[in-house]
Amino acid sequence: MKSYLVLEDGLTFAGDAFGAHIAAAGEVVFNTGMTGYQEAITDPSYTNQLITFTYPLIGNYGIDAAHNQAKAAGCAAIIVRQLADLPNHYAQQMNLDEFLQQQNVPGIQGIDTRQLTKHIRQQGTLKAILTTQPLTVPFMAAYAAIKQKKAPLERATFTTPQAQQHVVLIDFGTKQAIIDQLLAQHCNVDVVPYTTSLSAIDALQPDGIFLSNGPDDPADYQAALPLIQALQTKYPLAGICLGHQLLALANGAKTYKLQYGHRGLNHPVKNIATGKTILTSQNHGYAVAADSLADTPLQMTAYELNDHSVEGLRHESLPVISVQYHPEANPGPTDALGFFTEFCTLMNTNKTKKSSVA
Repeated sequence: MKSYLVLEDGLTFAGDAFGAHIAAAGEVVFNTGMTGYQEAITDPSYTNQLITFTYPLIGNYGIDAAHNQAKAAGCAAIIVRQLADLPNHYAQQMNLDEFLQQQNVPGIQGIDTRQLTKHIRQQGTLKAILTTQPLTVPFMAAYAAIKQKKAPLERATFTTPQAQQHVVLIDFGTKQAIIDQLLAQHCNVDVVPYTTSLSAIDALQPDGIFLSNGPDDPADYQAALPLIQALQTKYPLAGICLGHQLLALANGAKTYKLQYGHRGLNHPVKNIATGKTILTSQNHGYAVAADSLADTPLQMTAYELNDHSVEGLRHESLPVISVQYHPEANPGPTDALGFFTEFCTLMNTNKTKKSSVA
């Protein structure tokens, strides 16, 4: 079956459909990772986005449910140069085409993903429609008619027999790998939606608060800022990706939209204090404005070497830290796993201070 990718500026690609045979609409973005297509498809940060994979062959090791980052795929569609016909991996349970049908996500293959990626880099992120029929109505009318997804947010509890700390994770669209890393650091984790009240979080008696990643413009979450402002004065707090941006907004900084975002597994980030550079996994379309930090209690701790965007923050007087990249990776390099250790150190230090006062 033929499939058509139509961009809001009129550029159209014709290819072959796979996955679910439904229409999809959203921002078209690109991911430069050579692996990790399953983790990207199930990452809630990609909700309502059409993911272009720049690596030319996708699906070659199939699908293993153990690598899902959420219960359901949030992305609108995926775009590939070539879909692997004969995936081969000892742990595979199905192929990518079958998985997308199961997840109700459409795909298109057989288009020039290099041309599409270069177009996005030049024009910036664009709205797009994927359909099995050529458009017969104006683009925006068709775009508005296609239903957008919402990332499901639910209460959940994760425990480990070796628990030494208790973390409440504020869920804006979290990845399972973040929870897994907190468990690996001997933390029990209560996951709560970002609409949860301060009193309900206090009742859980956490040792620390974690702000998750998630989709969309951080400015869309204004209602969550008072909660973050209150939590940071009561508990050690850490944020990743969207959580990092919301922490910045809650402390008076500003964010802005990147021309085409950072989505891949090899973004170099330099730690200002140590001078050390690490490779990081990233997935975001917005960033914290460095020049807006001057009149806030936040200090920049790291920056992206490619474009010098803000990659890390620390509060000048509170036990509060954040990073723009994904230290849990999945997929990606593990250079940044120390962020979770740093967070646990903040919680331990805070516990010790409380004990000495008592």
